[in-house]
Amino acid sequence: IAKTEVSAELHLALQAIQHRGQDSAGIGTMRADGRQFILRHGLGTVPQALQEKDLVTLKGPAGVGHVRYPTIGQGTIEDAQPFFYRQPGVLMAHNGNVTNYRELQDSLASRSIHLLSHCDVEPALCEFADALMQARPAAHTLQDALGALGSIHQRVKGSYSIVATLMLDGTPTLIVFRDPNGIRPAIIGKRHDGAWLASSESVALDVLDFEHAITPAPGEAIFLRPGQEPIRHQLQSARKAPCIFEHIYFARPDSIIDGKTVYEQRMGYGRALGERVRSKGIQADVVVPVPDTARPAAAAMAEELGLPLREGFIKNRYSGRTFIMPDQNTRNAALRLKLNTLPSEVRDRHVLLVDDSIVRGTTLRRVIKLLRKAGAKSVHLAIHSPPVRNPCYYGIDMSTQEELFAAQFNGETDTVEPLAAEVLGADSMTYLPVEALDKVFDGPRCGACFDGDYPQALSAEMQKDIVADRKSARDNESA
Repeated sequence: IAKTEVSAELHLALQAIQHRGQDSAGIGTMRADGRQFILRHGLGTVPQALQEKDLVTLKGPAGVGHVRYPTIGQGTIEDAQPFFYRQPGVLMAHNGNVTNYRELQDSLASRSIHLLSHCDVEPALCEFADALMQARPAAHTLQDALGALGSIHQRVKGSYSIVATLMLDGTPTLIVFRDPNGIRPAIIGKRHDGAWLASSESVALDVLDFEHAITPAPGEAIFLRPGQEPIRHQLQSARKAPCIFEHIYFARPDSIIDGKTVYEQRMGYGRALGERVRSKGIQADVVVPVPDTARPAAAAMAEELGLPLREGFIKNRYSGRTFIMPDQNTRNAALRLKLNTLPSEVRDRHVLLVDDSIVRGTTLRRVIKLLRKAGAKSVHLAIHSPPVRNPCYYGIDMSTQEELFAAQFNGETDTVEPLAAEVLGADSMTYLPVEALDKVFDGPRCGACFDGDYPQALSAEMQKDIVADRKSARDNESA
């Protein structure tokens, strides 16, 4: 939100967080008088989905942008964010995963409010708008919005960092609020011209010269207006549980999330993993990261072990997303398009291969085969996170138990490692245990995918609905 047009800057900021979603992108803006809202969506990356002709039409000093990676819904244009609701006139987008979507859908239908998509931010928007309209028919105030946000916290379950743009007290206002556990990240920046920008990651602020100003607390709502100080309200809070997978894999390494530098976190995981590899007596000639997320941990691990760090793979940055392939030959070709080996760096060497995590395991099997084909004497796999044994219901796309590689093994990490190595075709396998991970992260977190400790209770029906939604989406992708 600013005193000038925002669409071009939103377009740039979205490109800074493009890694968070490549299925679709959208921008919505609001005119200064709040009488007109403009919305543009498209499939694909930001430059594909939102072109110059779209930005020209997106007028206004307040707006919301979004890049989508679907964890509810199927990634169609109908599910692209942000969403708009006509009464009272609200733009909204979120990052996260609403776990009681079906319950909300039924509740809204009982009030004759019907959803147009399968995107889980839409019921949150409808609940917010309905609560505002219950307060008064027009000229809504900040106090009205606080009451409506309280309604969201009571009704909407799961993880969410939400932004909304609307008129409050006759003034263009940007609202930022997080779920009571603060599972998904959010950061707010301020610029010298009085503008405010909220984002999932700090890199979006950096590209537009915003200073890091506020990290919203779990359950906090913050109201932003250009040239004015923020208005902060703590609505509801519960056990703080930021997602640790953001730090391990999802976020850009140059981001700061909840006060922690992602790059430094990954370096710490690498050092801890190096200590464990040494304690197991594993011998190697060279450390090789799987591009790109594992590079910081691999560098720290190589330093810890006194081994050279080498690029064993070159990543093709223009290959695009690898969709589900019809046969094994095509899948192998798609992997070679994305990752090609440098045989000179691995031939006749014992390779310590470093990756951030194993979710499904299919890619790592083929990566290990590529290394062996390139002449590696042995391949020792090191993972800078614990085994992923439990589905994530809060916004990372690993929501079905049957797809998780580590779920097939029982027992402690020491027991799992040799079995996992055999299945993957590696000579050895080393995970970073939960205890070592927590020493590096040092603070409350959600790591339910590792330890099964979910910060919010999920009914069997909620879990069933989420799993069914993801299976349906994958079936449609395959078709």
